[in-house]
Amino acid sequence: MIRVLLVDDHAVMRAGFRMILHTAGDIEVVGEAATGREAVAAARTLTPDVICMDVQMPDMDGLEATRRIVSDAGMAASVVIVTTFDRDDYLFQALAAGASGFLLKNAGPEELIAAVRVAAAGDALLAPAVTKRVIERFASAPEARPSAPQAIPDAPPLDLTERENDVLHLLAQARSNAEIARELFIGEATVKTHVSNVLQKLGARDRVAAVVYAHQHGLA
Repeated sequence: MIRVLLVDDHAVMRAGFRMILHTAGDIEVVGEAATGREAVAAARTLTPDVICMDVQMPDMDGLEATRRIVSDAGMAASVVIVTTFDRDDYLFQALAAGASGFLLKNAGPEELIAAVRVAAAGDALLAPAVTKRVIERFASAPEARPSAPQAIPDAPPLDLTERENDVLHLLAQARSNAEIARELFIGEATVKTHVSNVLQKLGARDRVAAVVYAHQHGLA
């Protein structure tokens, strides 16, 4: 069962999300929060797998709450930013803060459910169009890049295995674990192992950083 924390300053929105996620069968909403500060406290006590986080909230916004949650070694939750605003500044700040994905509130119910499942599985939650925007931003001049905890190394890796290189190439195409498994004729558990090894060797915090790295160094 995937444990989810809903964070939004509108009770009606939280109720709607709760109803949608309840229909999934494999997702349990374990708590709610109306501010970023409440979200940090709830994340610490409830230990959810995924947090659906709004951006604009009183007391502390969702971006700062995400930074605090992701930087706390005692919390292992993946954060999905769910916002009304399709703004590049929110997108890049969210990823720089350590969010695992970015979803708009006008997404359909099935997209919200899929987003939670993808984040819980450790996959990137970025559509190809969004990935392209991220790559273009990170691949630009250093002064244009958002400062991020997911630091991207400057030198290409020297110790990736042939299979890890294959996985990195597919990550750079925004492929999910399931798609990589089908492409390489291996199991998803094996893919997860390879992805973890790639991130560790790159010194990249998450899949988004790995995607950007691959494009920066011509490995895509």
